[in-house]
Amino acid sequence: MPRTAPKHAAIYVRVSSDDQRHRSQLPDLRRWAEVRDEPVKWYEDKATGKVMDRPGWNALMKDVRAGKVSAVVCWRLDRLGRNTAGVAALLDELRERKVKLVSVTEGIDFGTAIGKAVASILAALAEWETEVRGERVKAGQAAARKAGKRWGGGVPGRRKVTPAKERTIRRLKADGETVAAICREVGLSRPTVYSVLNEPAAA
Repeated sequence: MPRTAPKHAAIYVRVSSDDQRHRSQLPDLRRWAEVRDEPVKWYEDKATGKVMDRPGWNALMKDVRAGKVSAVVCWRLDRLGRNTAGVAALLDELRERKVKLVSVTEGIDFGTAIGKAVASILAALAEWETEVRGERVKAGQAAARKAGKRWGGGVPGRRKVTPAKERTIRRLKADGETVAAICREVGLSRPTVYSVLNEPAAA
């Protein structure tokens, strides 16, 4: 039988623009890597953290889904992304795939009991954020209806989803991806993704 390649720790480094440098993150991450027995692979991006669709990150997640990664390591949690729903969905997916998440400078290992508690808090905050947004939308709709406003063809209160993102959502679902993974991939909340999946596909 062919020998299975050992899993590696995926170290992720991100800055938001081309004029920034990874230099401040590297010393701490290198020190972490030096004391590991397992292989290490580096992934880098120069991109905003507001969306989860980035070349280096996509390569990392491709390896995660192929079962090649034992742990995802970052300098600080916000290096993974500044999209709360996307990061919460990522935590869900990593737990499902039994991949550890380590934040070096924050001293959080999401494979420990404390780390899992922090992850649960983050997920709860993401859910709360979605509920608050929904309540604001409903209040706005009620005020608009009172003022006599009517909506066109879209679904009132649903975040606008581009045709490209809608196709991506349906393709990933057809490929067997979890809703958590789809949310992370397209940078949308669970309610928005579910609303797309619950509607018939456009001709």
